[in-house]
Amino acid sequence: MALALGGYFSGTSNVVTSSLINTQEWFSSRFVALQDLLTAPRDITTLRQQNSELQNEVADLQAQVIQLQQQVGETQVLAALVDFSRARPENTYKAAAVIGRDPSPFLYYVIINRGSNDGILRGMPVVTDQGLVGRVDAVIADAARVQLITDPASRVNVYLQNAEEEASLVGSLTGDITLELIPQDSIVETGDLVLTSGLGGGYPPDLIVGQVVNVRSRDFDLFQQATVQPVVDFNRLQIVLVIVNFKPVDISPLFPTP
Repeated sequence: MALALGGYFSGTSNVVTSSLINTQEWFSSRFVALQDLLTAPRDITTLRQQNSELQNEVADLQAQVIQLQQQVGETQVLAALVDFSRARPENTYKAAAVIGRDPSPFLYYVIINRGSNDGILRGMPVVTDQGLVGRVDAVIADAARVQLITDPASRVNVYLQNAEEEASLVGSLTGDITLELIPQDSIVETGDLVLTSGLGGGYPPDLIVGQVVNVRSRDFDLFQQATVQPVVDFNRLQIVLVIVNFKPVDISPLFPTP
């Protein structure tokens, strides 16, 4: 004890202590490595489970966001349709959702979820807050087919608001709509607004159809033609309004036969 207290063993003590520390560190590092090796599979399994749970939560949140966006979009559409119906109180409307579309590349018709049980009849006009869509072409109890104005068999009597001229609007196989029977002396310009005239008994007057985007006038033709851009985006139709108080009149029997 006297020698130790006198510092004679300090060198030996330092050597022994250093050796013990190094040995302890060696065993400690190996123990930690072995512990990590043994617990790693369990940690990986836990992390994978947590990752899977987080991915499921993200997917649920994304679905909720999409659903909310759809609800907001439908609410905005319904609000616009309500405003449109209030602005034209002379008509009675019934809202309908689009539940089917023409599978061809060019839209000629859509299917709505209202039918004869809801008072829908063949020939009733169909609109949105933007303008004319078409008219009911066929009806069953709980659904109806709407012929769009882009259908090649569709024909609508219209007038040009700026030119104050009447014309006939027809569909085509390509989905374009064209104005025909425009007198050659009429001044038709790009941007002219096209509305239903009410002639022929097929549609009520003053429903917006579209705007003129191109005019073709040739000296040797009897009439001018014009291409019309419809105001309705038929690819994005979700909810429409059927004008249920309009009764179409078939005046074809009144025309004299040749």
